Formats: sequence, structure tokens, C-alpha cells
Amino acid sequence: MGDNTVRIGLLGCIRYASKFVRTVTQSSNAVIAAISDPSIETANTFAAANNLSPENVSVYGSYEELLDDPGVDAVYLTMPVTQRAKWAVTAAEKKKHLLVEKPPAQNAAEIDKIVEACESNGVQFMDGTIWLHHKRTVKIRETMFDSGLLGDVRHMYSTMTTPVPEQVLERLTKEAMGLAGAIGELGWYPIGAALWAMSYQMPVSVKALPSSVATNSVGTILSCSASLQFGSTPTATAVIHCSFLSQLTTELAISGSKGSVQMNDYVIPYKEDAAWFEYTSGAKFADLHIGWNMTPERVTVDCSGTEESQEATMLREFVRLVQGIKRGDSEADPRWPVISRKTQLVVDAVKKSVDIGCEVVYL
Repeated sequence: MGDNTVRIGLLGCIRYASKFVRTVTQSSNAVIAAISDPSIETANTFAAANNLSPENVSVYGSYEELLDDPGVDAVYLTMPVTQRAKWAVTAAEKKKHLLVEKPPAQNAAEIDKIVEACESNGVQFMDGTIWLHHKRTVKIRETMFDSGLLGDVRHMYSTMTTPVPEQVLERLTKEAMGLAGAIGELGWYPIGAALWAMSYQMPVSVKALPSSVATNSVGTILSCSASLQFGSTPTATAVIHCSFLSQLTTELAISGSKGSVQMNDYVIPYKEDAAWFEYTSGAKFADLHIGWNMTPERVTVDCSGTEESQEATMLREFVRLVQGIKRGDSEADPRWPVISRKTQLVVDAVKKSVDIGCEVVYL
């Protein structure tokens, strides 16, 4: 193992973390050094299922033990959102760099505490919003935004919905899901997509749409739509939708003054080794309105290399930042905590709108 290899520990051995282990295992500059879970049995089972040898990977039955391990540079936090802020702050105070599953906290106040701990201890913070790191996302920015083909953003529509079995819906408690429910767990994606399209300009107001809000018997939000209004001239708007009651959708459509761009799989592409988007620029109806003057142009991005998936590109960026800090060449990149905080502020505003009867909330 080279001195520049980033040694990563897992705080939480949920099933989804296997995907992260797979990504790190394929990496050339990071390794899984340790895993931990409040249940040592769960940690041991996870290690066996993911071929993590006890000769190379330490297995702990508590988060504290892993955070005290000097052989761990960075940690990936996957525990329930209600616990993430506490352990993120503790990890930062132990000088561990943080990659935190989204949403990283229950509200902006918790994110502020995490970021303050990271800044005080000189460690990097990044949340696990993987689609931001996809090569397709970069290509859209270059093709549509930087080139001027899209023009000014006028409207965005974005969704993240995934079905949960009816018998499970009642078990989605606020203790497990956090206070925002589906708005935090799923709405993080479409809200983040709208902010990304607006280059992280914040909306001036948000409003939850009354007929869209659904809860279970314990008050956990299961479904919600909201409108976002931005203060640019002329005003740009967005409609976002998140739900545990609908079939899987991850749509992102952006309409501009000159063009439009669309994806139906922006969160997780249909295929790991390739992804595409479609766009038009200068589209009009044909004579007599019997069709269009063009068909959408499809742009395909090749992601077939071992380290070209969006998970791999996220890890590569995180590792690059950690390596720079370890070498003393650079300080933590503030861009990622800023993105997380802005996303959380809008999540909080949508939740507040729900709480006050779907009235407008100004930011």
C-alpha cells in the first residue's frame, strides 16, 4: 500500500454499502481499511458477504472503535439520517475525512455543525450525491450550458419516486427517516437537480403543493410535490416531486430560452457502462403544425472503464481532495459543503411549507 493510498472505514454495514465497497475495491488509490456496526454480528456478516479479509480489514462492533483506529484516513457514513450529524461531527473531531450518505443531516443547523467541525479540524466533507459526479452531468454542462445552446433556464421539472410495499410504509418512522421523510430521503435529488441547473442560485420562495402531500399514520411524509421560484429576470421556476407511493422515476427536464435537455434516469443511469441525454435547440412546429422541425439529438457518454461509473468518479474526486490535504498541498474544498447546505436549506423550506399548510416559504 502506497503512502498516498486513502484508507477508508465504514460507519454502518447496511446492504447498500456493498456498492461502495465494490467501488473502492476497484480503485487504484483507496482501500477499505476497517468496517464497523453497532452489531458485531452484522459487521462480520457484511465482511464475509463482501470478501473483506480479516487479515486486511479491521472489523469493529462500535463506531467509536473505528474512529480511534489510526489506520483510517476517511469514513463513509451510512447509518440512519437521525444519527449522521452526531457521528459526522465526532469523526471530524477525530481528524477523519467525511463522505456522508445523503441526506447528510436532518436540517441545515446540523449541517452547519458538521461543516464547522470539518473546518476546525482540516478535513474534507462531501455528501454521497453520486449523479453530480457522472461524466454525463459534466457533458450536459459543457454541451448545453457553457455553449449557450440552452440559453437562460426558464423551467425545470424533476422527480425521484420509488415504490415501497404497503406493509412497509407504516414502518417508515421519523426516527428512521428523519423529520422531512420523503422530502429529505428522495427530494434531495430533484431539489439538488434544480439547484444544479441554476448554478446553485437559491430560490426566493418555495411552496409545497397541497394535493401532493401524503403521510402514513405516524406522520412521516411519504409523498410531496413543490414549486420553486427563482429570482432571475425573467423568473425561472421548478416543480419537483418525490414519493414512496409511485413507481420508479428519475426524470429531469430543463427548458431554456433557446433549447431544452431531458433525461429519464439522471439519478442512476439505465446502464452502468453508458448514459445518454437528449436535447433540442431552436425547435419549432413544422408548417401546419403537423410535427416538429427537428427530432431530439441524443448524446451518449461512454462509461465502460472500470473506474468510469458515477460511484467511481465520486470516489476519485473525494480521494484526490483527501490526498492533497494529506500531502499538505491543499486545504479542504469548500464547494461540496456549500452544495450540501444549499440543498438542505431548500429541503427544510419545503418541509416548513408542509408544516404550515402548504403556504409559501420565503428564503
